[in-house]
Amino acid sequence: MNETNITDWDDAFANAAHIPGAETYPPRWASDAEKFRASWVEKEIDISYGSSARQCLDLFFPKRASKGLVVFVHGGYWLRFDKSFWSHFAQGALDRDWTVCLPSYDLSPDVEIAQITRQIGLAIQFAANRVDGPIRLSGHSAGGHLVTRMVCKDAPIEKSVLDRVKAVLSISGLHDLRPLRNTSMNASFALSEDLAIAESSALTQPAIDCAVTAWVGGQERPEFIRQSKLLSQAWPNARFQEEPGKHHFDVIDGLLDAESELTDTLVSQ
Repeated sequence: MNETNITDWDDAFANAAHIPGAETYPPRWASDAEKFRASWVEKEIDISYGSSARQCLDLFFPKRASKGLVVFVHGGYWLRFDKSFWSHFAQGALDRDWTVCLPSYDLSPDVEIAQITRQIGLAIQFAANRVDGPIRLSGHSAGGHLVTRMVCKDAPIEKSVLDRVKAVLSISGLHDLRPLRNTSMNASFALSEDLAIAESSALTQPAIDCAVTAWVGGQERPEFIRQSKLLSQAWPNARFQEEPGKHHFDVIDGLLDAESELTDTLVSQ
């Protein structure tokens, strides 16, 4: 795992501590997302896909005929946030005529990461039954982990839906969960070695031959860059993409722009 130079694993995964003005990002995300939801006409909000209150999703429909389904899964270390912080990041794909789904999910420590994986599978299954056409999956940070898990050999979605997945874009994703056992966050995750291995996409193989991109910012913590490189080395259909000058909180900004390389990677592969 190349752990030799890391003595403080909490710091290795501490994004906000190394981003100037980090505290301004979540309230800005929430405000921009709320404005977007108020302005976008064609939408369905808070659709239940599971048994708990947090198992709900939003669907945003393009102004022209839909080309298919894009799913964006949010991050927050499986511990925080919900879909309401991220609505505006649907803009780029919507402007490229894709329907966009944003799911929420239950958080740790109330549920294990493996349960969150299964919930995202349910959400994708539900949205796929509502929206025709090919499927493209995207996620940020913990969401990047969750979308790559959807195309692993033990993917929690039906084969008919899995076969529709044409691209996966993992932005700053976590693909080897074993180091998280060395952090204080594991008090919430309760990851054993076996559970960490089972939930690590880079330690298994993909179930389908779709395009996979492990995208990361050049100014991110070294461990996040390592995790993205690791997936590209472990999966024959995955490529590594480092975006210069971007850190963990602004690396997703390209999803706002229909003409950005990030959006183009998501909808054109």
